[in-house]
Amino acid sequence: MNKLSRNDVCWCGSGKKYKKCHMDQDVFISNIEEKVGYTIPRDIMKTQEQIEGIRKSCKLTHDVLDIVSERIKVGVTTEEINTWVHEYTVEHNAYPAPLGYGGFPKSVCTSINDVICHGIPCETVLKDGDIVNVDVSCILDGYYGDASRMYIIGEGSKASVDLVRVSKECLDLGIEQVKPFNTLGDIGNAIQQHAESLGYSVVYDYGGHGVGLEFHEEPFVAHIGKKGEGTILLPNMTFTIEPMINIGSPDTRVLDDDWTAVTTDGSLSSQWEHTILVTQTGYEILT
Repeated sequence: MNKLSRNDVCWCGSGKKYKKCHMDQDVFISNIEEKVGYTIPRDIMKTQEQIEGIRKSCKLTHDVLDIVSERIKVGVTTEEINTWVHEYTVEHNAYPAPLGYGGFPKSVCTSINDVICHGIPCETVLKDGDIVNVDVSCILDGYYGDASRMYIIGEGSKASVDLVRVSKECLDLGIEQVKPFNTLGDIGNAIQQHAESLGYSVVYDYGGHGVGLEFHEEPFVAHIGKKGEGTILLPNMTFTIEPMINIGSPDTRVLDDDWTAVTTDGSLSSQWEHTILVTQTGYEILT
């Protein structure tokens, strides 16, 4: 990026003067670059205007999941969940990000029992004892929010209840590692250590991701890792943490629909997800 003066048009294409757009952020990033010793991609950190837009989209994503929480029960089909999500999203002047993304045919992902992620809603009826992940992503005014929750349908077995609890603990422990100048490896390590210490495995084929201006951005957020390794966390980064925890093997396979990822050994899998903002001192859970 060429050196710009305060009154030049900003490099981002907004048409605004540099001083009214990215100048303050660029100065901030330049100071950080001096500290870490390498060039940081400008688009990995969001402006305050962008963060506010992402925050609103994340709030809607949270509200959609609240609607699902109120209605999900034994006898509901995953197609009904898709209808709830789609209708509530469009009623609030937003668009369900999964619909049409890479050819995905529905407005939400519903992943039951041994399905790790990307389950496609259909006429499958939820049964007593099932566990299901509902993954919601909204586009509101061009900004993205992404989150998922686990639901135990009826009376879950001890094994399923424990798995759902531990996977939520993994998410919480990963989030606790988010603060400026920690690394993605710190997040992955906290998740991996907790899950494996209790006899569970962590899916490595899928992970979290940058989000906000696009559905999937850099960086990739692995849920395994070593402390101090990987991308350095910086204020105004937004990304998801979404550990997928299995009772059995961490290995995955994708069904013939080219979307649905399942455990190779048929064991149960559980996932929770939030969109996270790195703040000046720590983190904010946006969803």
